[in-house]
Amino acid sequence: MTDLSGLTALITGAAGGIGAAMAEGFAKAGARLALVDVKDASDLAARLGGDHRAYQLDLADPAAIARTVAGIGAEMGIDILVNNAGYGVIFPAEQTDIAAWDRTLAINLRAPWLMGAAALPFLKVSGRGRIINIASQAGVVAIAEHAAYGASKAGLVNLTQVMAVEWARHGITANAIAPTVVETPMAIVGWAGEKGDRHRAEIPVGRFAKPSEIAAAALYLASAEAGIINGATLMADGGFTIR
Repeated sequence: MTDLSGLTALITGAAGGIGAAMAEGFAKAGARLALVDVKDASDLAARLGGDHRAYQLDLADPAAIARTVAGIGAEMGIDILVNNAGYGVIFPAEQTDIAAWDRTLAINLRAPWLMGAAALPFLKVSGRGRIINIASQAGVVAIAEHAAYGASKAGLVNLTQVMAVEWARHGITANAIAPTVVETPMAIVGWAGEKGDRHRAEIPVGRFAKPSEIAAAALYLASAEAGIINGATLMADGGFTIR
């Protein structure tokens, strides 16, 4: 149902499990992709075919964000911004790891803010701009050992709402998706064994999310049909946060 023909989607973290699933889904819907990642995503761009392009970017570098987004906008335009990239280190609140805290907030919260601000001129030109921020269930409810990660994602939920309020007058909507654990290669390792079994048991549907399910949610929020949805956080958590 979603037709994104003629639109450009900028996806951060495009080389990862969720990002690659989004890239595939958006490409099938007809979008032209700007695939942004700290790693080289040119192989993914080539595999998807079409006029897709890869851009290497360290989201901890504000100047590089401004420069890269301006270049993408000038070359391709920007109609859809998906802030998908994230930094997933976790530690308890008593562990005062300043470097880990600062990097988590820089990647998970500051970068989406800077990406949105840099993309705003191009989203205005689009007239139907979409911002989709990938938050987390940890930004909605408290989860042990998620001090920095949870704080960053809670901030991202609020940032999404502020963008939604401020930029709607330009025809831009901003929404968030808050997944449970998503079965990417990294997560499968990190949530293996008893730890994963315990967490799955706390999810009413009894399982983790698939990358394709998060991609489908993003595709809906990017669609014309979702134009009235603004400032929402779509929980993709199998019911974990409603228990």
